[in-house]
Amino acid sequence: MEAAALALRAACEKKDWKVALQLLEDLPPPGNPRLQRGVIDCCARARQWQMALQVLLGIFAASSVPNVYSFSAAITACEKGSQWQFSVQLLSMMTSVRTAPNAFSFNSTITACGKSEEWQRALSLLAQMPAAGVEPDRISINASISACEKSSQWQVAVWLLQQMTEDRLRPGHTTLNSTISACEKAGEWQMALSVFSQMQGKTTEPDLVSFNALMSACEKGGEWQMALGLFSELLLYGMQPDHITLNALLSACEKGYKWQMALLLLQQMPGFGLDPDHISFSAGISACEKGSAWQMALHLLSELPTAGLKPDEINCNASISACEKAGEWQMALHPFSEMPLVRCAPNQISFNASISACEKGSEWPMALVLFSGLSVAGVEPSQRSFNASISALENNGEWQKAVHMLSEMPVANQISFNAGISACERACERNAAV
Repeated sequence: MEAAALALRAACEKKDWKVALQLLEDLPPPGNPRLQRGVIDCCARARQWQMALQVLLGIFAASSVPNVYSFSAAITACEKGSQWQFSVQLLSMMTSVRTAPNAFSFNSTITACGKSEEWQRALSLLAQMPAAGVEPDRISINASISACEKSSQWQVAVWLLQQMTEDRLRPGHTTLNSTISACEKAGEWQMALSVFSQMQGKTTEPDLVSFNALMSACEKGGEWQMALGLFSELLLYGMQPDHITLNALLSACEKGYKWQMALLLLQQMPGFGLDPDHISFSAGISACEKGSAWQMALHLLSELPTAGLKPDEINCNASISACEKAGEWQMALHPFSEMPLVRCAPNQISFNASISACEKGSEWPMALVLFSGLSVAGVEPSQRSFNASISALENNGEWQKAVHMLSEMPVANQISFNAGISACERACERNAAV
């Protein structure tokens, strides 16, 4: 018996759940609660939640009642397997069989609910703890705030943080970072900054995760200057920025129409031991597109394969749009024509930007070729597709073609009619002059 128990413990330590299950089955009833719990733990670590439940049910089958530790281990197994419903059922079952749950039982169930964005259920469980004779601890609050963070419930997360302080539970990095992240996801950068300020000058100093979450919040709020300030502060703390840091900063500069700053950051990334990734390049290209810096947009697009990265529709479309804004219709057609070569199917945005570029360049024949290409590519023309094509015809006096295209529109808008009328007016003026 002792030898079998030792072998079972050894199997659990090695995370060999299959051997552990077999050895447990070979033991005579009613079984050892500590060994049963050990096997359930082993299954939990191996992400075998079904096997963990099988062991727990086996205890009932042997006319025994699992203790709090076996129940808690099974709840954890379900939590790791993203089976929040079973975690909740097991916690409820504990009360039914008069096995009092402990903080670990509740915390694992709250965590399971949080992972599946069941934040209301997580808060309900937190509220039930005192009635069950269990005092919520820092882990309970952390798990609840994390549940709110995943569901972007920033107000509740902030309230829980305040409650934690009132209950004299010192919040740690996990608590504060989850609260900042909840605010970040909701675009509440001022509140994120307020929570961040609670960390400074206190025992819990901000870490890289704190800075990254707050910089992402500033990026979403269009506060590029604040993001840059935080980046400088991060460096003063002696922290090493990662891809999340610099990509958040790049996106902030892109949204702030600071394409020169975005390019400078891209150049500085290797100095921090980081190679620009796809997100970095995408933010840089989009920044150039917003600033009509078409040469740099095309340059960055060409650098993607060199960096071992594949251009996607977003990169190509941003480059086309950069050329279109600058009136460079020929350069706009270059990334458009290259899209099939990199296995990117041109979409409505690609076609519209290219047609618009031709319209601005008074290249109505090419605009019509591109418009015809929409149906070939299986892409539905939009109002912008029609309007840009009609405008290209109108600018070049092709009033008959413009009117014909206007008649083909499913639903014409004011821009469409204005372009069509303008084309006819120009034709009448020319006839009168003759």
